[in-house]
Amino acid sequence: MSTKELELFQKLLNIMATLLGPNGCPWDKEQTHHSLKPFLVEEAYEVNQSIDNSDFEALKEELGDLMLQIVFHAELAKLAKNFTITDVLQSICNKMIRRHPHVFASDKLKTSAEVLKNWEHLKTQEKQQDSDSSILSGIPIQLPALIRAHRIQDRAARVGFDWEHTQDVINKVEEELAELKESCASEDPKKIEEEFGDTLFALVNLSRFLSVHPEEALQKTISKFIKRFKYIEQKGRECNKNLKDMTFEEMDKLWEESKTAES
Repeated sequence: MSTKELELFQKLLNIMATLLGPNGCPWDKEQTHHSLKPFLVEEAYEVNQSIDNSDFEALKEELGDLMLQIVFHAELAKLAKNFTITDVLQSICNKMIRRHPHVFASDKLKTSAEVLKNWEHLKTQEKQQDSDSSILSGIPIQLPALIRAHRIQDRAARVGFDWEHTQDVINKVEEELAELKESCASEDPKKIEEEFGDTLFALVNLSRFLSVHPEEALQKTISKFIKRFKYIEQKGRECNKNLKDMTFEEMDKLWEESKTAES
């Protein structure tokens, strides 16, 4: 890290300390780790959005906003005498060196698959003293369900708990769909919910085999839906028609037109 980078990082720490100090910002001083949680999640998603848009100017800004959240939490912890930003940096440095023995030690790993397998092995070793530890531990429950399912399945697959062929997973999806149909016929709300969840979980598993990220795929489909629905709204306005006064058939026809307009 250059002298300039060190100076700027220290400047950010000083700014945060001032904001939380005796003469600091009233709003900032009211915040807690819990109250800041929504902002941390929001900033992470805004970073993702700038990456999706290939907007590097926005990415630069959003990474700064995300870094501010990290510094904010660290300063709150320092004031509570729990830990400091130095402890945070020391912890991640130790972990990265420990988890990369093929770079910082004598282990020889050539492929990313070998690296991931060894990564999970090292994590298991680190947590083996905890009787409740699991290879699935550490995946936040607050993650969006699609991302969490993908992470869990990926972790299990790294130790061999996985289907061998894509067709096996497709068969599982079809099996879950059949069970969902049966549950719908039963009109049992709890059973329907369970089978619907099983179907989604199987589809996420299929996404891994197809190298498709389920959360990103669904986000793109949502964006596509919004774009096509707005087309229907626009055409309705041009004809002085309220959507509530249009039939499904009329809207569906415009929906199909929107597909042609996209190409």
